[in-house]
Amino acid sequence: MSHLLSVHGLKTYFETRAGLVKAVDDVSFHIDKGEMVGLVGESGCGKSITALSVMRLISPPGKIIRGSVEFNGEELTDASPERMRKVRGNDIAMIFQDPMTSLNPVFTVGEQISEALRLHRKLSRKEAEQEAIEAMREVAIPSPERRIKDYPHQLSGGMRQRVMIAMALACDPDLLIADEPTTALDVTIQAQILELLNGLRESRELAVLLITHDLGVVAETVDRLCVMYTGKIVEESPVTELFEEPKHPYTRGLLKSVPRLNETREEKAMRLNTIEGVVPNPTALPPGCHFAPRCPLKEPRCEEGEIPLYRVSENRSVRCVLYDEFESE
Repeated sequence: MSHLLSVHGLKTYFETRAGLVKAVDDVSFHIDKGEMVGLVGESGCGKSITALSVMRLISPPGKIIRGSVEFNGEELTDASPERMRKVRGNDIAMIFQDPMTSLNPVFTVGEQISEALRLHRKLSRKEAEQEAIEAMREVAIPSPERRIKDYPHQLSGGMRQRVMIAMALACDPDLLIADEPTTALDVTIQAQILELLNGLRESRELAVLLITHDLGVVAETVDRLCVMYTGKIVEESPVTELFEEPKHPYTRGLLKSVPRLNETREEKAMRLNTIEGVVPNPTALPPGCHFAPRCPLKEPRCEEGEIPLYRVSENRSVRCVLYDEFESE
């Protein structure tokens, strides 16, 4: 079965003065039409670099060393710059965590949405403005005929993020990459933005790659979850199964460190769980499992060589030697 997006064995490295940083190290995952997949992990684990690699937006000293990024059956790693410009926006769109840095402060939001339409869909100024109003209406911006004349600074953070989503969806892409789209927003607005993305996915059959460091954000929105640590995917699972029974010690640590509303008074009185230790230096990663120095279940074999991804069931994989009786991918 062919997937909408299929990433296989992707490696993106950065040559730095301190040494080689393997920001994305042998990452594989797929997304199907109308599916929402979460990519989760703490800051610096390689989530955003994975997304930028898919979009071919890695600039020096970064470089895609190896791997395949196939979109709709087309290989993107060797596509020409002209072809990639067409793919971006038309087929794959991306929104970032701070819309204020992505929106131009000197143009109205209407002009900025219209520009994307005129560039990709060759519409006239009048047609593009009408389409921009419709796009703003679709993302639930009230009175779009009036708000189209506003400048970014006149809108709240949540409204600016809606403008970014409207701009991303204006050319009707098949895949939306949302890189931490709710980080700068308060909790109620976060929920609204996620609800909006979920609604658009259903109404447009839009595939979404949702990148976040917050497990609470993905719990009710994504279908599958990929957990990243130091450039590698350490667990992949349908979201309900992952929350019910996490396999990798890192995933368990992440889930235990999320405060829960249904805790008993005794549980609330206890300190919130934390994962011991710190993320290793990216230029001096430990041998074997990169999580081993912080892992409560560490065994000698954890540090003896590259740990493969073991398939523990039809749709679950984990990078941990505790599962080495299962087949490796």
